Amino acid sequence: MFSKIYEAVGLVRRALAEVRRIGVRLFLALTAVQAVLVAGLIALAQIRKRRHGPREGFPWEEQPEVELDSGGMLKLYPFGVKLYEAMLEEIEGAEETIFVGTFIWKGDEMGKRFVKALHKKALEGVKVCVIFDGLANVVVPPSFKQFPDEIQTLHFRPLWGPANLVNPRNVFRYHRHTMIVDGEVAFVGGYNIGSLYEAGWRDTQIKIRGWEARDLENDFMDFWNSHRTGDLERIEIERRRSWNPAVVFRRNDPYLRIFPIRAMYIEAIDRANHRIYLTHAYFIPDRAMRAGLMDAAKRGVDVQVLIPRDSNHVTADWLARRHFHELLSAGVRIFRYKHIMIHSKTATIDGVWSTVGSANIDRYSMLGNYEINLEVYDERLAEQMERMFALDKTNAEELTLEEWESRPLPSKVVERALATLSPLV
Repeated sequence: MFSKIYEAVGLVRRALAEVRRIGVRLFLALTAVQAVLVAGLIALAQIRKRRHGPREGFPWEEQPEVELDSGGMLKLYPFGVKLYEAMLEEIEGAEETIFVGTFIWKGDEMGKRFVKALHKKALEGVKVCVIFDGLANVVVPPSFKQFPDEIQTLHFRPLWGPANLVNPRNVFRYHRHTMIVDGEVAFVGGYNIGSLYEAGWRDTQIKIRGWEARDLENDFMDFWNSHRTGDLERIEIERRRSWNPAVVFRRNDPYLRIFPIRAMYIEAIDRANHRIYLTHAYFIPDRAMRAGLMDAAKRGVDVQVLIPRDSNHVTADWLARRHFHELLSAGVRIFRYKHIMIHSKTATIDGVWSTVGSANIDRYSMLGNYEINLEVYDERLAEQMERMFALDKTNAEELTLEEWESRPLPSKVVERALATLSPLV
């Protein structure tokens, strides 16, 4: 009797081992297929870029400053040329401190202009501190990244060293795009620093003038003091800060496991009564975000999403596609921006609530990277955001459900094959 039991147990073990072997082989086969597909999509995207070359020119309009009830001022910048002019002007006028944080800092003409302007102020005695992400700038020449000694520079590279490499919280990137001058003026949004972004991308940044800027300064100091290397001194600045409930900075910090930006979006979408306008470079909403948008559309809210037709990350484009059918079926309208990359991360709801920041609607931004968004309750700013959204749509095509359902079969196969990569993006 026992021999039969042992024989049965052996059969079960062999069967389980065979199932495991088959499972591993299927996993490896799927991974190989996905790798080939991703490589092919990237190659095709590069060929398309070389064929068409860099493009410039898109609809935009100058927006006047909005005065807050607190006396602070907000100004939208939808065009990099005007933004960089304003940033360099503020740098030139700095008297005490300049703090710059960015994801990418190109070593091109515009990147060098910023370094030269910052170095000049540092030589005049202004405290200049900059942060940029080490991994995002790995292709930037090392010689450029060695800023003058007068500029204190934090290369955020948490993966360096065995101890850091095994810490899962260290895979996330410094994705904020900020500048703060004298604790009085601040910029936040999606713009990196480089000539490409000056006129070759459509992006959005917002300038804050007044006490509200000090909250962004405080965020910069917190990050600097927490992640600085031993050769960098702490930043110790005491300024009175704002308690303006209409202007709030929401910052994601994966090291502290704080992710308020996702909650901010979900709550705002849930409260919507009339209209939701989202503009995002990479739009891969998770289940809760999709449910919120679809529920809003079903209760009669006008939900519109503006995304690039072809972004600079082709894999993200294809991963976004797998959610189009359910969103369109629920009544969500999708517009795809043509001819040029739209890199904005903005939203406005019901003519009251708006946000401008660095966070995309994808897993990395919502539950990973160091991100920061400005949340504003102001009808005047919301009106400008709505006008900006309407103008952007003049350079976009609406994707209909009928058009989407008639897409070629190979496209559907690729979408299905890449579906399991969504949690990684």
